[in-house]
Amino acid sequence: MPELVYPPVIAAAKTMFRVLDLRLTIDGSHHVPRTGGAVLASNHVSYLDFIFCGYGAHESRRLVRFMAKQEVFVHKVSGPLMRGMKHIPVDRRAGAGSYNSAVSALRRGEVVGVFPEATISRSLTVKELKSGAARMAQQAGVPLLPVALWGTQRLWTKGRPKNLTRRHTPVTILVGEPMDPADWPDTNAMTVELKSRLSALVDRAQREYPDKPAGPEDAWWQPAHLGGTAPTPEGAAELDRRGRRTATS
Repeated sequence: MPELVYPPVIAAAKTMFRVLDLRLTIDGSHHVPRTGGAVLASNHVSYLDFIFCGYGAHESRRLVRFMAKQEVFVHKVSGPLMRGMKHIPVDRRAGAGSYNSAVSALRRGEVVGVFPEATISRSLTVKELKSGAARMAQQAGVPLLPVALWGTQRLWTKGRPKNLTRRHTPVTILVGEPMDPADWPDTNAMTVELKSRLSALVDRAQREYPDKPAGPEDAWWQPAHLGGTAPTPEGAAELDRRGRRTATS
């Protein structure tokens, strides 16, 4: 079927990049295969990460089908766009159906985008990963590629007001070398290696990032281990637990 929705959305995103004069650094995009299925597994620091992770596949002329929570698909504004771009809804009460849809898409030769941390990392470090990305790659027999994003949290992240008009923000997109599932028959071992590679890419993105906080009040977008005021991983986990308790009470 023709792609009627995705190309205009990409054009709108590129216009946004120009208007905001975002300083994009993209490296490793050649790793995304030009044909056949692949899983892109990205760290998650912003509500906008799907835009930038998807842009990492632009050089290879691939459209990435992201797995996203069901609520986004029923929203009156985002729903038609998500369905039109053929993204994959995730119903957490019936996760097997979403997983099977993703594997089917991979076997059809699609590129599927996954955030294996499941939620935005408040600590801005790589959290423990769910095994779904590795399992999908293994079951479909397609490569698994780590993708590191950095700088996107300065535009819109959890617990901070969004700043979608912020100009001149550096944004880094690093695509790592593909992992062949044939080399990782054990899902848990593949997930551990994915976290190691993803963490190394995020560390590199942080190390090479051209901006520093302007002062103590601007240090919120830096992780604690780099002198920032983002929560530690332990503090972030406690905030997430409180949020889940609030949501269910």
